[in-house]
Amino acid sequence: MTTPDNASSFRLAYVPGVTPGKWVRTWSERRPRVRLELVAIDVAGCADAIRDGQVQMAITRLPDALHHHDPGPHHTIELYDETTVVVLPKDHLLTAGDEVGVDDLADEQLLWPLDEPLAVSQRPGTAVEHRPETTGDAMELVAAGTGVLLVPQSLARLHHRKDLVYRPMTDAPTGSVGLLWPAPTSELADEFIGIVRGRKATSSRGDSTPTPKRSAKEKTAAKQARREAAGKNPGKNRRK
Repeated sequence: MTTPDNASSFRLAYVPGVTPGKWVRTWSERRPRVRLELVAIDVAGCADAIRDGQVQMAITRLPDALHHHDPGPHHTIELYDETTVVVLPKDHLLTAGDEVGVDDLADEQLLWPLDEPLAVSQRPGTAVEHRPETTGDAMELVAAGTGVLLVPQSLARLHHRKDLVYRPMTDAPTGSVGLLWPAPTSELADEFIGIVRGRKATSSRGDSTPTPKRSAKEKTAAKQARREAAGKNPGKNRRK
């Protein structure tokens, strides 16, 4: 189910650690008559929410959100990558360094919460048999000394505690934050995509794909071509 273009509201889901505030403010300026409803949701529930029409778009972690359930016909756009960190008790030996490698976790007990904020195909260390329901529950277990935890850095910040610290992983898989929405794309969905991608309000609404960045050489070549087309190429017909 997609949102009718004349709808009075647009339901947007977002997962823990993601802050859509700046996009919400831009939406209110461009679409003041369409209320943007924010729905907090776990990564594991995003696909179902999209398929069942509970929300019209989700800011979620990709491809993690697609590993749990089938959202049906859909589209995705990756927005940015997140740094993976390991969460440790404050007195853990691995806190001595500024970074941690996967090999450093070989002898560690790792917690893998059921909401799976980070998809890892080859899990390091030894998995703790008990799987906590949520990342928040897993943080409690790390503080209790049950094991350590791999999460996106934004979640480590969200669940900050004085008795826990985190260190960036140098070679662990990284996740991406992106948009997930049903196909076909509605006008309102396209509007939000444009806002997130930095498209100006006056830009064409027909293409949500950003223009690729050009190298300095390409920019120089394009500038020269424009000058030649205008008959202003300084390299030709120059009087001596």
